[in-house]
Amino acid sequence: MSPTIKDLFFASLACAFVLICSVSAAAQSSPLTSKELVTLVYQLPKHPELRDEVVAEIRKRGISFPLTDGMRSLVASKSGNDALLRRTLEEAERRRLNPTASTLPPEREANELLERTRAATLAAADAMPDFIVKQLIKRSHAYGDTNNWLPQDNLTIAVAYRANAGEQYKVLAVNGVPRAQEATQKRDYSKDVDPGATSSGVEYISAVAGVFKPESETKFKLVDTDLIQNRHTLVYEYEVSRELSQLTLRADDAEPAVVGSRGRIWIDRELNRVLRFEQIATEVPADYPIRAAASLIDYDWVTIAENKYLLPTHSEILLTRTGRGMKVQSRNEIRFRGYQKFGAELKVIDEIDEKDFPPDKPEKP
Repeated sequence: MSPTIKDLFFASLACAFVLICSVSAAAQSSPLTSKELVTLVYQLPKHPELRDEVVAEIRKRGISFPLTDGMRSLVASKSGNDALLRRTLEEAERRRLNPTASTLPPEREANELLERTRAATLAAADAMPDFIVKQLIKRSHAYGDTNNWLPQDNLTIAVAYRANAGEQYKVLAVNGVPRAQEATQKRDYSKDVDPGATSSGVEYISAVAGVFKPESETKFKLVDTDLIQNRHTLVYEYEVSRELSQLTLRADDAEPAVVGSRGRIWIDRELNRVLRFEQIATEVPADYPIRAAASLIDYDWVTIAENKYLLPTHSEILLTRTGRGMKVQSRNEIRFRGYQKFGAELKVIDEIDEKDFPPDKPEKP
C-alpha cells in the first residue's frame, strides 16, 4: 500500500523534530554555531510550527558567532520574517556581546519586578487622564493564510477618551479625503467606513491592566530579556483561561464571544512599566466567525497638560475571519499621534495632518 499524504507529512514532521533534538543533544550546554542555526531555520518553510522550538533553543544556548546581515536575511526569508524569532536572535547577539547586561535575573528578583509592575500598572489605569488623540490606521487584507497583504484604505480617526464615559470616535478622513464637517462622535465608527476590521481604543488602556488584575489569575513565566526603545526589559509569557478572561471578540451581528488569552509582556527593568504588550486569543468557539485574533501594542511616555503618561504609540491588530466558504485575514496598523488634554469637541484635532508629525524612528539595535 502506498503511503498517504498524511503519512508523508507526519514522517517529515518527525524527521524535523528529530533533527532539532539531535542538534540540541549534540551540545546542550554550548552556544549554537552558525551551521547549527542554519540547519534549524531551514526546517521552517515546511514546518513553521517548529518556530517555538527554534526560539527555545536560541534562548537556552545563545549563539557563538557574530550575527551578520547575511544571517539576519537568511533567517527572515526562511521564517517569513517572523518577529519573535528575529527579536530572540537579536537578543542572543546582545547577550553574546555583553553577557552581564542580558542575563536573566534570579526567580525572586523576576517575581518582585512583576509585582512592582502589577501595582504600578493598576494604579496608572485608575489615574488615566481624559484626552484626545488621532489614530492613523492603515487597513489591509489577505486571503486564506497567505499573509499576502493587499492595501484596503487609510483612515484618520479622532478619539476622545474619558474615564467615566469611555471612547468616542470621529472619522476625519478616508484615504486622505476629509469627511463632511457634520460627521459626529460615536462609540463605534465601523458604520462610517467601508467593511473591514475596526477596533475600539479601550483595549489600549485596559488590556494590560486586565492581565494584572488578581481575579484574572494570570500565569506568568520569565522567558527572555530584550531591548525596547533602548530600554532593558524582561520578557514574560502569560496565559489567562477563558473562564477568568476579559477579552471579548465581536464579529458583525454575531453575539460577542469571551475568549482566553496568552502572549508576552515586555517590562522596563528600572521603571516597572510595560513597554510592549502582545495578546493572542485562545479557546475561540469553533463556530465563531472570527477564527483567530492577535494584537501588539507599543507604549511610550507622552506629555498631556505638562504631565507624562505611558500611552500607546503604535499598534498592530490581526484578525482571521471565515464566511461564505472563504477565510480572510485582516491587518490594521495604527499610529497614535497628537495626544492632547480632552476638550468639549474634537475640532482641535481636525486640523492635525499626518505631515505634521515626523516619521516613526526605527528601533535602535
